[in-house]
Amino acid sequence: MSAKKSKIKLHFKKLSISDKAKDTIIFLHGFTGSLNDWEKISSQFNGDYNIYAIDLIGHGKSDSPNEISKYLTLSQIDQLFRTISLITKDKIILAGYSMGGRLALSFSTVYPEMLKGLILESTTAGIVDEYLREERRKKDEELANFILNNPIDKFVDYWMNLDIFSTQKNLPEEILLKLKRDKLKNNKTGLANSLLGFSTGIMPPLFEKLKEINIKTLLITGELDKKYTNINNEMLKLFSAGKHAIIKNAGHNIHLEKPEIFYNVINNYLKEL
Repeated sequence: MSAKKSKIKLHFKKLSISDKAKDTIIFLHGFTGSLNDWEKISSQFNGDYNIYAIDLIGHGKSDSPNEISKYLTLSQIDQLFRTISLITKDKIILAGYSMGGRLALSFSTVYPEMLKGLILESTTAGIVDEYLREERRKKDEELANFILNNPIDKFVDYWMNLDIFSTQKNLPEEILLKLKRDKLKNNKTGLANSLLGFSTGIMPPLFEKLKEINIKTLLITGELDKKYTNINNEMLKLFSAGKHAIIKNAGHNIHLEKPEIFYNVINNYLKEL
């Protein structure tokens, strides 16, 4: 299925049976990912919730337009609004990982009335310091050029070997091979423009807006991902209804490395909504 706005189509998929009487959870993947990343997690809910996932612009089966303006924060919020409106008219629980978490958080500041819950895995609220923002913009521009000027498999190899994903090397080989195959299906233009339009150096920082979010928010980070755990400890101080779960022996991608624990943490949170 897809949502279309200004010739942009976002692909989304129902990962569990629908029941209008039950709450809906919508999952958003991270950079280089796709909605397929959530299939293992969604299967554990056993029909207790309506589960959907979305391919964000530039990823999976969604469009990868050349115009960078389509990847900017407000444009992506609008795309997400229209897609959610196609899925349900009821309040949802929005869950996002890394880049998808940044979009989920950005969305919550514009459409809080559409959310019953907010789950942010390994998410930052952006970069406030202008010098650091500019440094990040430059690095992401360099990475975008690297993506466009090299075969996608060379970029995927580089990306999967970053220090932030080092803990994933302990996973079974078949899981890593599937992860790589899925990433290779992405469009180079889409990946590059995602960096140029929605990197942490481009998106408006949200720290000042966290205090205005009254939605019960679950922050999840891996114990071994010290950078994001520290960021989320600071973010937690600003949320009026926030909770931070730190998962032992996990890195940046908790739902991949520790799927059962990730599910249990989310399930306990959902019981409190």
